[in-house]
Amino acid sequence: MSKVLNELLGLLELEKLDENLFIGQSQDLGFKALFGGQVIGQALSAAKQTLAQERQLHSFHSYFLRPGDAKKPVTYIVEITRDGKSFSTRRVQAMQNGRAIFNLTASFQIEELGFEHQDDMPAVVGPEGLATIQELQLQHKDVIPAAMHSTIFAERPIEFRPVKEYDWLNPKKSSSKNQIWMKAKGDLPNDLRIHKYVLGYASDYNFLPTAVHPHGRSVWSKDFQIATIDHSMWFHRDFRFDDWLLYDIDSPSASGGRGLVRGKIYNQQGQLVASTAQEGVIRQY
Repeated sequence: MSKVLNELLGLLELEKLDENLFIGQSQDLGFKALFGGQVIGQALSAAKQTLAQERQLHSFHSYFLRPGDAKKPVTYIVEITRDGKSFSTRRVQAMQNGRAIFNLTASFQIEELGFEHQDDMPAVVGPEGLATIQELQLQHKDVIPAAMHSTIFAERPIEFRPVKEYDWLNPKKSSSKNQIWMKAKGDLPNDLRIHKYVLGYASDYNFLPTAVHPHGRSVWSKDFQIATIDHSMWFHRDFRFDDWLLYDIDSPSASGGRGLVRGKIYNQQGQLVASTAQEGVIRQY
């Protein structure tokens, strides 16, 4: 297991302060605010500690209320909303400085058999031979201010290999579709619940920026704001995130200073293992 992946797993292990009350440390990735994937993963980890192991996460819906401070820990309050025969529901509130920064509602289910169908996996090139996002960004190292190098070129616990070529410094208008292979950098524990929480963390990467591809903008564009408002996710089938998964993203709409993105996540065998949706602010000043 890589050092950065081990650090991520440690980040998702929360300290229990009291019944249904937990605290998690923060990771400063060099952004202006706390990375959204961190609070998603930690909130799910907090909810997990109030459930029997046979109750597996199948969906969550969340709202980002305020920017978090990456230099301070986050407190998580778990509300046990319902425990039924088949389903359990938990509501998690993330707090910093006495104020809510994030709300999440998650649903868990015991394993059941039922009807099966899914969308087909798109035909794309495999991950082998594709450059990583970090390798692509390093091609621009000489024109990126040195003060930003430690942030942009820092090693990440998840490896991303985009199928679509995109120039972040000089973006051109392109389709509202984006496909990226991704996997954890190293072996994950055999507890498949952890794979879901790590995928929840990773699902916030490379997602909302797809909404600005048709407009010739990127997260590096000047006088530009991009920020997540809400994030939802559904888990359909078991998977391992230490194997490659394809993140198939599209943006059906942008309007009113907001962009909507949807994602389908497939394993290499073509099984649809998860789906995502997110809306966020996209503004040009």
